[in-house]
Amino acid sequence: MSSFITIILALRALRRNPMRSLLTMLGIIIGVAAVIAMVAIGQGAKSQVEAQIASLGRNVIMVMAGNVSRGGFRMGFGSAASLTREDYSAIRAELSSVAGISPEVRASAQIAAGRMNDSVQVLGVGEDYLSIRDWPLDEGVNFTESDIRLSAKVAILGRTTAATLFEGANPVGQTIRIRNAPFLVVGLLSAKGMAMMGNDQDDIVLVPFTSAMVRLTRATTFRSFMIQSASQEHLAETQYEVTSLLRQRHRIQEGGDDDFMVRTQEEIAKMATSTSRIMTALLGAVAGVSLLVGGIGIMNIMLVSVTERTREIGVRMAVGARSRDILMQFLIEAIVLSLNGGVIGILLGIGGARLVAAQLKWTTVVSMNSIIMAFAFSALIGVFFGFYPARKAARLDPIEALRYE
Repeated sequence: MSSFITIILALRALRRNPMRSLLTMLGIIIGVAAVIAMVAIGQGAKSQVEAQIASLGRNVIMVMAGNVSRGGFRMGFGSAASLTREDYSAIRAELSSVAGISPEVRASAQIAAGRMNDSVQVLGVGEDYLSIRDWPLDEGVNFTESDIRLSAKVAILGRTTAATLFEGANPVGQTIRIRNAPFLVVGLLSAKGMAMMGNDQDDIVLVPFTSAMVRLTRATTFRSFMIQSASQEHLAETQYEVTSLLRQRHRIQEGGDDDFMVRTQEEIAKMATSTSRIMTALLGAVAGVSLLVGGIGIMNIMLVSVTERTREIGVRMAVGARSRDILMQFLIEAIVLSLNGGVIGILLGIGGARLVAAQLKWTTVVSMNSIIMAFAFSALIGVFFGFYPARKAARLDPIEALRYE
């Protein structure tokens, strides 16, 4: 019997029981749709984190103070402000691989302009900060070295803060009050969007770090530096040089623990996206279980079909059909059910991912790899779970099959 006739017979058998065929495919449909939608949600979360890491700037190295030990207990990073203005000056002056460096002095403060006021994060930074963050100005100018040296009362506003205080008007040249101290607005930042922790990066006020230390925090040390390497190729070299210089300046002996932490943008991205990768794997694995259940459903229905069609199989064998023909027919039926379920599941999965993005405002990314993987897995399920019922049908004794009632 030709392969073409075998395929025709298999399709006719499926058309005889359309409702059964649909219910058999349902497990595969749900499984494939769940895999694609869940992986799309996980990939979307990962891409969002990567975009937020990229918003830090180009070739960025973060230096964070702390990590001291007291009484035998490690206090953790940020537990002590171990970075000094002398450290900042030394890195800036001595390391040629450093393209820019800016301290970060953070404080929350109430600011006011006219009748409007708001509580925002005030960030004290250096003149290199905007270049490091790759954060252009829409209006005005950046801080100058003179502003930093003189602790000038000047400020640059984020888009959200400017909209709150000035209701859409250009804030450059206006005066705001930070804890009752007047600051002249010299610049307006372009929109940056959400940060990695979910906060609005545009709801911010930048001031010279010297002004923040003198007028807001009264601090004499820093908790972090943001450094830009001269190029991507020199990132590891810059990280090593910064670490070596700080260890030397802090008089840390060979084998001693650093009282600071140095991390590149790539390392931060790997740590930040590791959770998303794990979540994607778990979501895909949970959804994959439904594919396995769908395959078991196909096997179950095919075994029932073999039992119901025992006499039909005996007749076909009696008129010349070979065991191989019977095997191929039932195997084709299982594969067709699985592939059809896979195609419908792919369409539902893509639609589900788009629905989640539209209704819940989540970022979803439907990758071609997940579609190919889900479709290939559905085909393999058809072969794997359809083989045993097909083999059972092929091994029936024609005489016993003809006697079957």
